[in-house]
Amino acid sequence: MLTTLLTLAAASATPPAASPADLAAIEATCFDYVDGQLEGDAERVKRALHPDLAKRRVLGDAPDERLGLQRMSREELVDLTKGGALKTPRAEWNRSCRILDVAGNAAAVRVETPWFVDYFHMGKFGERWIIVNAMWHMKPRETAK
Repeated sequence: MLTTLLTLAAASATPPAASPADLAAIEATCFDYVDGQLEGDAERVKRALHPDLAKRRVLGDAPDERLGLQRMSREELVDLTKGGALKTPRAEWNRSCRILDVAGNAAAVRVETPWFVDYFHMGKFGERWIIVNAMWHMKPRETAK
């Protein structure tokens, strides 16, 4: 039993089964999304996103909605980027992109910055990987000491 559990744990830590070119393209799309926001480069963010992007954040129960979600479209995210909502000096960038799984033309990815965590569903269209769905979590802000 313990051997089976250890084998399953080791298998879950195995890198995704995808070509090096696909892994590089997935990572490049992730960094277009994140770095584009941190640079305030709306075109870079836009090219990473599917036109029918579904970006959501759990709000929980609210006075006017049960199981509430904050929803954001591609256009709204691009507009926030144009406005510099997350523009940050490069010296303060601390971000990562971790590919969780790849199956054919679908991938699951975790992206993290000091401010948020995003979980992406990405799709491969031709040779191009783009973000189709994103579920995000805002990290609590640290208070100054």
